[in-house]
Formats: sequence, structure tokens, C-alpha cells
Amino acid sequence: MKRFFKWLSICLAGVAALLFLAAVGLWFYLPYMNTYQAEGQLALPGLKAPVKVARDAKAMPYIHAQSMDDAMLALGFVTAQDRLFQMELLRLVATGRICELAGEKAKPLAMFFKTLGLYRNGRRMAANLGPKPKRFIQRYLDGVNHFIATRQDEYPLEFRLAGIQPTPWTPADCMSLQLIMSWNSSANLKTELAAQAIMDKVGPERAREIFPLNINPDEEPAPPAKTSALPAHTPLNLAGQELLPLLTTRGPLALGSNNWVAGSGLSKGGKPILANDPHLDSRILPGYWYPLAIITPHERLVGVGVPGIPGIPVGRNQHVAWGVTNAYGDCQDLYIETLDPNQPGHYLEGGKSIPFQIVEETLKIRDKEAPGGFREEKVKIRLTKRGPVVSGVLKGLKTGRVLSLRWAPLETLGSRLGLDEAMAAKSAKEFRDAIQGMRHFVLNYVFADTKGDFGWVVIGGLPIRGPGQGAVPHLVESSQDNWLGWIPDNQMPQALNPVRGWLGTCNHMTVTKDYPYYYSNRLAPSWRYRRLIQLMSSKGKKDARDHWRYQRDVKNLHAKLIAPILAKALEKNLQTKPLAELLAGWDYMDDKNAAAPLVFQAVYRQFALEVFTDELGEDLARYMLGIYYFWKERLAKNVVAGDWAWFDDVNTGDKKETRDDIIRRAGLKVLTELGDTLGKDPSTWRWGELHTLNLVSPIARTGPLAGWLGAWARPESGSESTLLRGIYDFNKPYEVIVFDSLRMVVDLADDEKVMAVIPGGATARLFNPHTTDQVNAYMSGRPVYWWFSDKAIKKHTVSVLTLTPESE
Repeated sequence: MKRFFKWLSICLAGVAALLFLAAVGLWFYLPYMNTYQAEGQLALPGLKAPVKVARDAKAMPYIHAQSMDDAMLALGFVTAQDRLFQMELLRLVATGRICELAGEKAKPLAMFFKTLGLYRNGRRMAANLGPKPKRFIQRYLDGVNHFIATRQDEYPLEFRLAGIQPTPWTPADCMSLQLIMSWNSSANLKTELAAQAIMDKVGPERAREIFPLNINPDEEPAPPAKTSALPAHTPLNLAGQELLPLLTTRGPLALGSNNWVAGSGLSKGGKPILANDPHLDSRILPGYWYPLAIITPHERLVGVGVPGIPGIPVGRNQHVAWGVTNAYGDCQDLYIETLDPNQPGHYLEGGKSIPFQIVEETLKIRDKEAPGGFREEKVKIRLTKRGPVVSGVLKGLKTGRVLSLRWAPLETLGSRLGLDEAMAAKSAKEFRDAIQGMRHFVLNYVFADTKGDFGWVVIGGLPIRGPGQGAVPHLVESSQDNWLGWIPDNQMPQALNPVRGWLGTCNHMTVTKDYPYYYSNRLAPSWRYRRLIQLMSSKGKKDARDHWRYQRDVKNLHAKLIAPILAKALEKNLQTKPLAELLAGWDYMDDKNAAAPLVFQAVYRQFALEVFTDELGEDLARYMLGIYYFWKERLAKNVVAGDWAWFDDVNTGDKKETRDDIIRRAGLKVLTELGDTLGKDPSTWRWGELHTLNLVSPIARTGPLAGWLGAWARPESGSESTLLRGIYDFNKPYEVIVFDSLRMVVDLADDEKVMAVIPGGATARLFNPHTTDQVNAYMSGRPVYWWFSDKAIKKHTVSVLTLTPESE
């Protein structure tokens, strides 16, 4: 018997060893299951001359072509090699076809984008482009389509796992992707809905007390926000109404960002330095940005693009560098349309009855019970002169009414793309004039050139509105257009070579009190920009590494203002005193390894809920509080002031609560809630225990495989209010959902390289090491480089693929 067990143990050990070796072998083999040809030679029909695609150790492509025309064709092919499945996912969302992949559960998302009509409008906008931008797009798509048509054996493994196949791309698809990126930088709708719902709930006068406060720190003391008096209140009883879901929830992308440029006089190298970190929900690997370089006899460009869209929206050429943030200019309006009670299918403009335009769309929905695995559903979309109807008939009103949506980018793009011209700019002024052709986005661009000029401009089409318009849905009472025209390009917010030697934007209020037009009522709180002012005003000239460090700065000036007030209130209760001690001893750094940042976030979050829930009700309070830009600056101002009617809990009868009463109430609830999760001693809590960044594969976003196929959840520093951005959903704390999707620092005195990193990698292929090989550097703050000079590119090249004309 002993011999038997000895023999059995030897056999089991052998089997275990074999399984281990098999697992190790499989692990090393997996990357080769999902790759493409990166070396040797391939034919690419349409080229006029051979194109060399060199890749560095992180698989970033450096495209050497004899013309930009050939470079775009090669870029399309190379992008498809790396990102075809990601492109397909983005296209399915933007064109309202996501049900083909995700089935019935994705129907609300599909219906939203079918209703908004990104594909319908993308087709129209593509047709209206001039010959040069049309060719710019088509050459890129020709490269994409050649890969799809000829390299089926190199399709990403994800297609087989998802059970879908790629199809050829059209200019309408490309424009649809541009429009979905633009849509998610157009963020005023939720603010309008919140303002309307609050007015419905508490009346206009009380509502005004909590409406957004927007501050330009460059104009201290802060002037009142540039908005006219609100129009007469039109009750809509929005609570419980049938609205398209994406009007009231965060969309698939969310865009923030920081960018700045320091002039030559503030830079050690004697030329401008530009920094940019766009903030997106980039949790799905490898992130939205695709790093690339293009070198021709006349151009040298390096930066990032968006898969499916040609061009480099963030980067540099041999003369100019550029970076982008969301400008939050208000380019969206909701309209209250009155149905004609006498003519079904009509709406009224004063006494004029107008028929809805009806557009019929087809949803193709994955359904394993249906023949062929799919079923089709016809839907009808109603359009007004202003845009699509985005609600059902509003309930509880005497008159039948619906909401329609108007969005400026669908009206403003003409025959130019703008970006193709800007990429060829030879000076800061040339870049500014060219990028203003990109009128289907509303963005802040900062830019600088090697001669020392630098500037900032808001691009896009912004309407000129009548008095008191833009803050809440507008009641249509006549056929007169309430958009009176468009703000001229030369009157859009901008600056060139300011005296202080630098400029920057952090999604904050950038316009001054004398700006002649309504700009927006949804802008970021001022604390990130205030911190940038502190850093840029510090003594001494800076180099690229200084700016790289600034991008990861975690000093929270909002907390510096508010935390001492919280500490003083919490100290007066024996149970909450430990929280007070942590806040009182804090340096206001949102460090993942510290307890105080978690205490501050948890107590202030609960405090905000307590302040507003009693009068707004929990659903409306949470909806409003989920829009950080709506309430954060306003509440902070009143916390500092100390006395505010909203601090009183109206549910406690004759008792009148003070600010400090509500702070202590919040502290007690936090002790209970976090104590159950993290332990009873707050000094042992850590911000990074709950504030985590979880980068996942599109194939397994949740469940047991999510960590193995992704990059695992990792503790993260920062917050909504710091330059190192780490925004969490107010109603689902504290996991990071919006963060730096890219960090880039361009020193125009450095002709060799650009400092840059993304939270993923160059490739979007399961098991491919270049899908996640930049994650560790991103999380640690270690610089990664885009190579710029011929010498540097050659030194770091690890593979070369030559694309040849078909005849060769």
C-alpha cells in the first residue's frame, strides 16, 4: 500500500509538472495567437511609392512615406492592424448598431444614437466636405478596408470571441465617430434638465440659490456668471417622465482635461513647453488614443489619433505643438414643443401647425432564439425643425408637450475638417487659423511654435442666444429662431502671447465678465486651475520633467478650503473627533496611501447629500449631485460663508440645523458605513483601498476573468479636484471612472523625443503584450517617449514593415 501511494504521488507530481509546463507554454504562445505581420514586405494598392513602417519596443508605428497622401493610406492599414476590433466597437455604438453585439440590453444605447442620428448626419456631413478633406478621409479608409479585405487571418481574436465580423468603412462611419467624440464633449443637457427639475420642485427663486456658480480665477474677485435672468418658468414635472436614457446618465465617453503652455521665458531650454492630459473614461484597454508618427520629406509629426479617424488631434510637428481640453461652450439646447391637439403628428410654432418629419430606422438585435441569431425591429423617429424628439409626451400637463434636442455641431461643419490643415501649420498663428475649421467640436486648443509664439483658442460653432436662454429648456412659442447667429471665429475666446508668459485651461470658466455673449453655465470648479496658477507661478524656469510632475500633482485646493471647517465641526463630537484629527493634520495631498483624503471625500459627499435631500428628494438630489460641475463651487462658497437656508433640515420641524450640525451628522454616517468595510479605526483607512483604477479588456469587463485579461484594479491618488484627475461616480463611490487618458509634454527645444504615456498600449489585441505594456509606467509616473528625430527613431526601431505599391 505504501508503494502504491508513493507511485500515485509521483504520478500526480508528474501530471502537475506537465500541466504547469503546458500552462507556461500556453502563456508564452498566447501573444502569437493574436498578432499581425510587423516585418517584411506587403503590397498596399494605391501607394505611389513604398512606405516604411518602423515600430519601437512598445509597437508604436513610425510611418515613413514620400507624401502625406501615401502616409494616410498606410496609417489606415496600420491602425487596422492594431485597433480594428476597437474601431468596430466604437462604430457599433456611434451608428446605433450596438445591439448587433450586445443584444436587447443595449437597446437604450442604440436608440439614443439612432435618435440623435450620428450616422444620418455623418453621411450628410461627409458629402459636404471639400475635395481635400474628402481625400484625406478616403485614403485613410482605403488602408483600413484593404486590411479588412485581405488580412482575414490576422483579424483580432476578439472578433471570433464576440461572434461578429468587420465590414468595410465609409466616410459616414468616420464622421459618425467624430460626432460621438464631439457629443461627449457637449455636456450641457444634464445641467438643463437638473435646473428644470429643481425649478419644478422648489420654484424659481429657491432654485436660483443652488444653480451653478462659475468662476474665472484670472478675474479675482470673481464676477457673477455671465447669464441673463431666467425665463418664465414652464413647469414640466420632469421626475418620472419618459426621456431617452442617455439624457440622464453619463454617456459612453466623458471628456475633461488639463492643458497648458509655458513660453520661452519660463522654460530652461529657451523654447515653449506644452503639456496636455485629456481626461476620459478609458478603462477599456488599451484606451482611446493611438500613438503614431508620420515622416515625409516635408512633414514630421508625432502624437495620438483616434482609431477610425485620420489625423493627430494631440501632438507636434517640426514647427508647432498642440493639446486639447473640453471647452464646455454650450452648444446644446432642449426645446419644449407643443403638440397640435387638432392634427396628430403635428407640433405648433405659435399658431402654425407643422408636421413632424418621420425617419424610420431598423434595429438589428442579437437574439439566439431568432432565425440566424438576429431579429429586426423598426423604429420611427420624429424630427422637428430644431432636432429629434427625445421624450415621450410629458405627463401631468394640461397641454401635450415633448422635448426636442438641438445640437450645434450638426449645423456648423462646412467643407473643411480643420485638423488636416492644422497638422501642416508652420506657426502658432497658422495653427490657430487652421484649427478653427474644426467646427464640429467645441474645444480649448493650446499651441506653441519653435519661434516662441504660443496661444489658446476655443474652436467650434457656438450660437448667439437671446436673453436668458441656454440654462433651461426653451419653450417654443413662435417660428422665430432663438439662435440668432454664430459667434464669429475672431470673437471666440482666445489669447496669444500673454504678458505673464504662460496660459492654460482646466475646463474652467475662461471668458471674462465683459465677454459679449452667453458662453455656458456648465464649467469645472476653479480648483485645478488655481493649483496650476500656483505651480506655474513658482520661482525658476522649468523643464519638461517639471511639467510631467505637475500633471501628477495631487494637492487638493478644494480640500484646503473646506477640510478645516469640517475638522472644526467634527471635533465637537466625541465619536467624530478621530475624523477631525485626521483632517486637521492633513497636508491636503490626495495620496492613495493616506487616510485623510478618504475621510474628506466621504464626509463631504455625505454632507452634500444631507444638505439637498430633504428639499429635493433623494432621486433629484442624487441626480444633481452626480453633476459635479453643477453644485461644487456653489456649495463650497456657502460652506465658507457658514449660514445658508439650505443647511436646515426641513423634516425636523421647529429645529433649525446649522452647517456644523449637518457635518457631524455626515461624519457619524461615514463612521458606520466605512467602519463596516475598512475597520473601526479611521487612521487605518487608506484612500487607495476604495479609490481604484480598474483597466479591463472589452471581452471581460467584469467577473473572474476581468483581472487576468485586464490590468487588475490598482490604488490611485488624486480626485475630481486635483490636476491628477481621478473622478468617481458620486452615486457609486469611489472607483475611478474618468482619469488621464494620455499624458504628454512637448519641449520644443527637444528635437529628439516627446514625453508621453497612455494607460494601456499601442495595440488592442487580447494577450498581446503591447495592449498593457505602458500601464506600469502610467501608474508609477515613469516617462515613456515618442521618438521624433531620425536618429532616435532608428536607434529604437525593433521591426520594419515595408508597404509597396501593387506593381512591386
